[in-house]
Amino acid sequence: MMRVLFVCLGNICRSPTAEGVLRHQLREAGLAGRVEVASAGTGDWHVGRPPDARTLKAAARRGYDFSAQRAQQVSAADFTAHDLILAMDLNNLRDLKRLQPATGRAELDLFLRRYQADKDEVPDPYYEGEQGFEHVLDLIEAACAGLVREIKGRL
Repeated sequence: MMRVLFVCLGNICRSPTAEGVLRHQLREAGLAGRVEVASAGTGDWHVGRPPDARTLKAAARRGYDFSAQRAQQVSAADFTAHDLILAMDLNNLRDLKRLQPATGRAELDLFLRRYQADKDEVPDPYYEGEQGFEHVLDLIEAACAGLVREIKGRL
């Protein structure tokens, strides 16, 4: 079983989008039972809340349903519970490296840099309009396809 954790700041826009898209793509690839997918935020402002309404709306337009997801905060246990922790931006990657305990075994990386060589960060759409959320979905769908290919090679 492989375990993947996506991380952004508040866990209501980018990382829950990546979680939902990857779950969908894994189901389509026949890998759903072989990979656990989660998301979390480095901040605690939204713990227990569903994704941002604009995230849910953009996702629904593409046939995704993220409404059951709830925000959570990254914990020390995440660094041993997951194999791969993917940050949405450089600030969150820096925070993850600072939070990672010495016993943490998870591999940390930037999500887009790993799967789209020409980009580093998934922009935060929180202060953007609908188009920002659509753009985030475009980036995440493409990067998740690369992650699914990697997962197939690892399993």
